[in-house]
Amino acid sequence: MEKTKKIVLLIIIIMGFVALLFPSNALAQRSGIQRTDLQRHDLSVSGHEAIQVRVDFEPGAAFGMHSHPGEEIIYVLEGTFVYEIEGELPVTLNAGDVLFIPAGKNHSAKNVGKMKASELATYIVEKGRPLLVMKK
Repeated sequence: MEKTKKIVLLIIIIMGFVALLFPSNALAQRSGIQRTDLQRHDLSVSGHEAIQVRVDFEPGAAFGMHSHPGEEIIYVLEGTFVYEIEGELPVTLNAGDVLFIPAGKNHSAKNVGKMKASELATYIVEKGRPLLVMKK
């Protein structure tokens, strides 16, 4: 019985680490959003890294309020998004538009078009912290 408890505890710990490392992918896959990690590199600024991700939204798909432990720069590849940044008016972005989201600022995104919408998200973040924190 003791061995079974240890195995269950180990599985729970591993699942917790996976959830910390990949929180947005788990949520995104269920909501019509597909994330594709493109690159991740250490920066010359100690303790920071740059991460680039392509994010594809099916029509009507939305990602709720969340924040990142650093800045996010959005470049819209195709489609039409509405972004809401806490404390600001919503902004509509189309292919070729860009958006800067300050570190720690809660924001959300929704594909408001009739076709797939895609963005290139570049994060300049502190290493070792979860990339995504959902607003409670």
